Amino acid sequence: MAHPTEKKHVVFDIEGTVVSHHRVFQALEERLGPALQDAGIKPSLLGYTWFEVAEREYTYCGMSGNYVPFTKVFRAVFFRILWMAGITKPREFASEADLDFLMDAYASLEPRPGAKQCIQHLRDSGYTVWAFTAGDPKQVHGYFVKAGIDMDVDHVLASDTYGVPKPALEPYRALLSNELAGADEVWFAAAHMWDVSAARRAGFRGAFCTVFENEPLYDIFGDMDVVEDTLEEMARAITAH
Repeated sequence: MAHPTEKKHVVFDIEGTVVSHHRVFQALEERLGPALQDAGIKPSLLGYTWFEVAEREYTYCGMSGNYVPFTKVFRAVFFRILWMAGITKPREFASEADLDFLMDAYASLEPRPGAKQCIQHLRDSGYTVWAFTAGDPKQVHGYFVKAGIDMDVDHVLASDTYGVPKPALEPYRALLSNELAGADEVWFAAAHMWDVSAARRAGFRGAFCTVFENEPLYDIFGDMDVVEDTLEEMARAITAH
């Protein structure tokens, strides 16, 4: 439950929002770049597809009562992604050692430009900041530690703690009813429109940063309270709202 003196809160998605997937894209280039180039596969597109498919499989497993941690799903689908990219013998194209290298990169994702300033501006303006992730909370807290961003470990929460993964509405509603109970102003901020739109339907104000998806797709996801191109601009818009 929110402390009685903490009346304003911003809850952030982390992977893809506060931290970028770019480190994994770089690792694909470093480890498999020439082979991918010969196959006509762009590392960033392969990496994006890898994340997106893993998120789908993770979510579907959770929705069907077969919870599997995201990191395990992410690793498991890699060779399937190579197959769908046109690699006929994925396990000859890349080895388990290659996958270990890529998973190490995933464990070392780095903050987007302005992430530290974004969080500091919100705190200076009286907001309590939280992280709400589908990933491993310990790994996510490590992103903050390595980046020198102060984040209380108790403020890094896993969405699947509440029985089903986001974007099911239950995790957002449970967060409002538990950790954020009694708050006057609660925001959900993400670079995934599906995430923010679900949070809004659950009762949050929504802030979307276009840094990852570029196009908001209002006709699909509806309006937002705040839409900005960078994390710092988003923070300023939240405090000015």
